[in-house]
Amino acid sequence: MLASVLSAALVGIEAALVRVEVDVAHGLPVFTTVGLPDSAVRESRERVRSAIRNAGYAFPSADRITVNLAPADLRKVGASFDLPIALGILTATGCVRRPAGGEDVAVVGELALDGQIQPVRGALAVGLTCRRKGVRTLLVPCDNAPEATAVGGGLRVIGAATLRDAVGLLNGETTPLPAVAASAPAVADDGLDLADVRGQAHAKRALEVAAAGAHNLLLVGPPGGGKTMLARRLTALLPPLCADETLEVSAIWSVAGLLARYGGLISTRPFRAPHHTVSVAGLVGGGSPPHPGEVTLAHRGVLFMDELPEFQQHVLESLRQPLEDGTVAIARAGGVSEFPARFQLVAAANPCRRGCPSLEHCVCTPAERDRYLGRLSGPLLDRIDLHVELPAVGGADFADEAPGDDSATVRRRVAAARDRQRRRLAGNTALVNAELTPRQLRRLGNVTPDARRLLAAAMARLGLSARGHDRALKVARTIADLAGSDRVDTEHCAEALQYRGLDRRWRP
Repeated sequence: MLASVLSAALVGIEAALVRVEVDVAHGLPVFTTVGLPDSAVRESRERVRSAIRNAGYAFPSADRITVNLAPADLRKVGASFDLPIALGILTATGCVRRPAGGEDVAVVGELALDGQIQPVRGALAVGLTCRRKGVRTLLVPCDNAPEATAVGGGLRVIGAATLRDAVGLLNGETTPLPAVAASAPAVADDGLDLADVRGQAHAKRALEVAAAGAHNLLLVGPPGGGKTMLARRLTALLPPLCADETLEVSAIWSVAGLLARYGGLISTRPFRAPHHTVSVAGLVGGGSPPHPGEVTLAHRGVLFMDELPEFQQHVLESLRQPLEDGTVAIARAGGVSEFPARFQLVAAANPCRRGCPSLEHCVCTPAERDRYLGRLSGPLLDRIDLHVELPAVGGADFADEAPGDDSATVRRRVAAARDRQRRRLAGNTALVNAELTPRQLRRLGNVTPDARRLLAAAMARLGLSARGHDRALKVARTIADLAGSDRVDTEHCAEALQYRGLDRRWRP
């Protein structure tokens, strides 16, 4: 007898619907799975056989079982097909009585040998696909039910703990328990406040500008100058994720298997800080099939790269495409996978290889310092909007008891600036100033003629590229938003040009 069960396969960070077709017929007793299954899917026959028997059902061991995963040209990865395959076999043998003409029920889940249903990765992505494709019901493991229920949009989510529970739910013998949608956990106060940073007023201002326009930021200074402290306080200045962004980011983390560890949906901006030994695949994604990297896990959040020149050169250069386009394209023989990577880069670097405390006490030669920061290529620096040089913190900074603005105060100014951007960019693809295309920048920038002449003169004197010119203009637009100005004037451009120090060759 032939049976069919709807399921889904993860493709990158999205899910594609898969039809699991099971044919149980007389013949040589063999269990065959076709349709480009990987090793985990092929091994499912042993898990399915044991789970069916231990759940109290008869397994058709004397028959020929053929499982087809359609479409056949899409590679199927993972153990989430265990439950649909088992239900397909039980449907073909008459244990599951599906009504004729009934609506499709999508099913995902991994089976233990005793019939327990284990959670799987990507339940949120599967739910989003079901909602988009018009599938009304989704059967998932109990542990994944809150995550999938958060999709909403009329999708009915059923959670099952065991294979016997799943059969009872499909047969209408068991009433499904209502699933409570997962919500973002309460954000605990981590105690990181901008007021804790002593001195470095120039860097604090640059951090505020970066937060207001989602600009990339590079901090250069001696060890102990506050680079890491500033970077880790950036997320406290950013607005929380909106509802659509929460689902978008949570779906990425669900596919990566990190959402359960987080304890609910993600409403705060992600903060990722990979070590400088990270590979290209770990940073931008890779593998076969391709999996998301750190730049995708930092989508809509912050990617912090400490000791930037210590990263391998080819790893740094792999950041060019995501910084420019906000996406990562991973090409493999089976096709091209695209991952979103709209993150905000914050990087930190020492001015020399030895990390001397100050230029006055630096034992490195000017050529050595120049060579160390020279590991950062011009095209990469072009894509970083603000270059900020931090001086060493002196004793006077600690003697001054007057703290600067705290994170809450700066966050209100950032929110006001972003609100101005939101109104100005309504109806455009860009959400913040950093995402403006050159055409949108010319049309919506509202730059005065004097400001344009200043930028043209600075372009010749500093050796700015066309991309560097546009980046400086975007920063000036953000500075004007912070000042509550509709126009970009010369003072806004002058401040923006102060943050392009590394466009010139590094000198002590």
